[in-house]
Amino acid sequence: MTTEEAPVTLADAPVRRLNMIEAINDALDIMLAHDPDVVVLGEDVGFFGGVFRATAGLQKKHGKNRVFDTPISECGIIGVAVGMGAYGLRPVPEIQFADYIYPGLDQLVSEAARLRYRSAGEFIAPMTVRSPFGGGIFGGQTHSQSPEALFTHVSGIKTVIPATPHDAKGLLIAAIEDNDPVIFFEPKRIYNGPFTGYYDVPVEPWSKHADSAVPEGYYKIPLGKARSVRSGEALTVLAYGTMVHVAERVMHDKGIDADILDLRTLVPLDIEAIEASVRKTGRVLIVHEATRTSGFGAELAALIQERCFYHLEAPIERVTGFDTPYPHSLEWAYFPGPVRIGEAVDRLMKA
Repeated sequence: MTTEEAPVTLADAPVRRLNMIEAINDALDIMLAHDPDVVVLGEDVGFFGGVFRATAGLQKKHGKNRVFDTPISECGIIGVAVGMGAYGLRPVPEIQFADYIYPGLDQLVSEAARLRYRSAGEFIAPMTVRSPFGGGIFGGQTHSQSPEALFTHVSGIKTVIPATPHDAKGLLIAAIEDNDPVIFFEPKRIYNGPFTGYYDVPVEPWSKHADSAVPEGYYKIPLGKARSVRSGEALTVLAYGTMVHVAERVMHDKGIDADILDLRTLVPLDIEAIEASVRKTGRVLIVHEATRTSGFGAELAALIQERCFYHLEAPIERVTGFDTPYPHSLEWAYFPGPVRIGEAVDRLMKA
């Protein structure tokens, strides 16, 4: 695997400028039309179109048997999706916020993740669990968590986190077509624009960003393939979701010739792309919004130490959320931002 993305559409395919919500809606619309086994379910996804409007218009277009509302029961939503997948459907359940996914965790870990192995391949759980995650809306402790590391620990589950509308559409289509359960976390802080993490700077609309050019029609981006955001020689930056844009802005403002990788999928992980970058730069900065202890950055650091130790010229730096309950009014202090990322960069470059 390499970070240079192979073409996923015809060169002359028409494009539209979409934000991430629109790109996700487009992917769902295409898959509902493309595959009669695809169904969308969850709280308020039908008539209302989702709390963030990601499923707006889909029930009216595809019918109540394909896009339907469920009771407020995450365990029930996930459990029903497991059964649907075993029966032969491709369910796409939405969990309204990632914070609400915990009641369904047993169904995901004990049933969905193990079904292929327990049945010796006779049954599978081709389900894609969509959920907005992370902060950015002052949602406090019950609407802002980043639990991606929990799922990367579970064998049999794939974990995907897009950072752009272009990738959101292509990765979601690939996830829906995958025969294993996929957790598809959507960074709600960048639903409408690639916010860079400066509290006093307004959100840049996606319409002005290159990655808002979304090809029309069907295309997919393979899972397990990182995206090269920019190439550089000074240090490697590993990030995903919102933090890709925050890190990119800091590197630009500080004038650092950074090699920035958007991981896109945490499991499967594009370790070959990471190795190639680290061997080139010798310095590594890992940025994620989730809490520090046992966050996915710790796994990245361990893998790099195991595979690239003799190429490192400085200790690996991690800039993350704090090991505290998620704050409400202080969430912008909790986010990795320009100050903390800048200080980590300074330490790396001086080492």
